[in-house]
Amino acid sequence: MANKNIALITGVTGQDGSYLSEFLLSKGYEVHGIIRRSSVDYRERIAHLEGTPNFHLHYADMGDSMSLVKVVGKVQPTEIYNLAAQSHVQVSFDSPEFTADVDATGVLRILEAVRTNHLEKTCRIYQASTSELYGKVEEVPQNENTPFHPYSPYAVAKLYGFWIIKEYREAYNMFCCSGILFNHESERRGETFVTRKITLAAARIAQGKQDCLYLGNLDSLRDWGYAKDYVECMWLILQHDKPEDFVIATGVQHTVREFATLAFHHAGIELRWEGEGINEKGIDVKTGRTVVAVSEDFYRPTDVVNLWGDPTKAKKELGWNPQTTTFEQLVALMVEHDMKKVAADEAASRVHTNLAEYLEKGLVK
Repeated sequence: MANKNIALITGVTGQDGSYLSEFLLSKGYEVHGIIRRSSVDYRERIAHLEGTPNFHLHYADMGDSMSLVKVVGKVQPTEIYNLAAQSHVQVSFDSPEFTADVDATGVLRILEAVRTNHLEKTCRIYQASTSELYGKVEEVPQNENTPFHPYSPYAVAKLYGFWIIKEYREAYNMFCCSGILFNHESERRGETFVTRKITLAAARIAQGKQDCLYLGNLDSLRDWGYAKDYVECMWLILQHDKPEDFVIATGVQHTVREFATLAFHHAGIELRWEGEGINEKGIDVKTGRTVVAVSEDFYRPTDVVNLWGDPTKAKKELGWNPQTTTFEQLVALMVEHDMKKVAADEAASRVHTNLAEYLEKGLVK
């Protein structure tokens, strides 16, 4: 009987972790996820998987090496996907030390947990790296050989993670790789990230629940893909015949302005852009109202403006298709989801309000 594939996923409650869990379960894997103890339930993205055969959760923390050693020893994984991170660039300026501890030293703790349990020869490790490594870009598009120039505490921490993976690969002959992930979005993206912020605002404005969306640099260029497609590439990297690093991107670039225009279009609002820089506004063509404006509050101390990935190596060596879901389809999926979410939230709010009124009047006990 063949050995069973056992995957351990850090960051399992996140966007990528939930999609990767679904993908690996569909491949017949036994999937184990690491979660942190918290008084707040943040498991909505994986709630539908709990109770599923072959899906298990364990408490540990990226800041606690002993907890990681214990989980790795108990699970005995054949593959580890390190997706856990403080992944918000702006937050890294506010919490640089925490970001470094999780995103840099956390990677080292995973590698050492594998070595402590003597799994160097049997466990393959995937590290979720980031296009933010290129930062103040020195060439476009960016590939595996493009020089790094990190431009935020987040990117600097992730650069340590990238190099420590490479060092352990060469020093200890471990099968550990980095996927240099360009922006990947979905309906499960956190609501503080700009794409989800845009699609939610478009849905709320279309349904009369919000007046205006405030954004930062509308000219920022990003290579946006669908997270559900990207987790397949993570898996393919660990199935490769040798450990290597790969750029995971679509090879297509768009501005924040383009994303907003398309999102509002799918929400039933056509935008006309007027003005420049801080004074630029998105006008609802039908009503003449300003529904998008620029705010200096969302500008970063140092801002990366031109990320554009070259996925040639992943396409050629792994056979991965980065265009399974197009940019237009991605935005449509996100807006459709958020239109339903806003409507459902409104319905739930009405039920709550009505119940409160009935209780106040003594009509229900």
